[in-house]
Amino acid sequence: MDAIEASGLVKTFSSRGDAPPIEAVAGIDLAVREGEIFGFLGPNGAGKSTTVRVFTTLTKPTAGSARVAGLDVVREAQQVRRTIGVALQEAGLDARATGRELLELQARLYGVRGEEPKRRAGELLDLVGLSDAADRRIQTYSGGMKRRVDLATALVHRPKIMFLDEPTSGLDPASRRTMWHEVRRLNKEDGITVFLTTQYLEEADELARRVAIIDQGKIVAQGTPAQLKGSIGADVLTVTVPAPRLKKAEQAVAALKGLKEIRADSRSLTLFIANGSAVVADVVRLMDEARVKVESVTVASPTLDDVFLRATGHRIEGSTQNGEVA
Repeated sequence: MDAIEASGLVKTFSSRGDAPPIEAVAGIDLAVREGEIFGFLGPNGAGKSTTVRVFTTLTKPTAGSARVAGLDVVREAQQVRRTIGVALQEAGLDARATGRELLELQARLYGVRGEEPKRRAGELLDLVGLSDAADRRIQTYSGGMKRRVDLATALVHRPKIMFLDEPTSGLDPASRRTMWHEVRRLNKEDGITVFLTTQYLEEADELARRVAIIDQGKIVAQGTPAQLKGSIGADVLTVTVPAPRLKKAEQAVAALKGLKEIRADSRSLTLFIANGSAVVADVVRLMDEARVKVESVTVASPTLDDVFLRATGHRIEGSTQNGEVA
């Protein structure tokens, strides 16, 4: 049985006035296996958080179906909530409480009684490396500490499935890697299935066994990171030129031998081409003949961002979707 599954999942939101509804999730299909870390990768506004809110029963789907641990998220919402742990983008932490108080309260809200909440709080604080700060108020915690205590609150009832929505957003590199370590440990040692949304390419590559890439509410690619990068079947050659000369530059290299595809960005061309290193000199020569100034040329193996670029025509990093629902 899959731990998480969606079939034809759609979520729309009404707009103001006569504007058409916003389709935040546009008919996605996916299946997450028990015990894996599954990465849901895409830019801001792609539909990642809306999908998580459907899976975690915080919003109802407009069409299609979603199941978590074999339970329907609409008909069996209460059972779903008791089965999962959830850490959303914005941690709803009481700044006046201490880390220990927060975890003990969370345990009691899940029906844990007697001395068990105190024992469980101590266990989790040790797990996420916050034992020394257990009796400090949350308002004194750093961003990374708040993320870790939020993760701990999602674990008090020992869930088998965790939803982590942008868990490292806004963290410094050291805190981000600490969070990665915790996610890996939970998955490996406790066998917890992790559904991880992120816009960080390195994070998805580092943690996820399989990845689905979403853009404008639609899944544009699925597979292991290696499979997705291998699907390009070419080197990635990027040429940066002045923006007004971009079209001229594209015409100049369009007939290159081994060229599979060209994608134009705001100031660069990305060429998916066989044996990229061997054609750098030809690219520079063709640009010179076309009187296009070349500012830089790089050749690299494909990344997940290149997979996204090839599928959608724009890159994940730094991209925004004005008016879209996250």
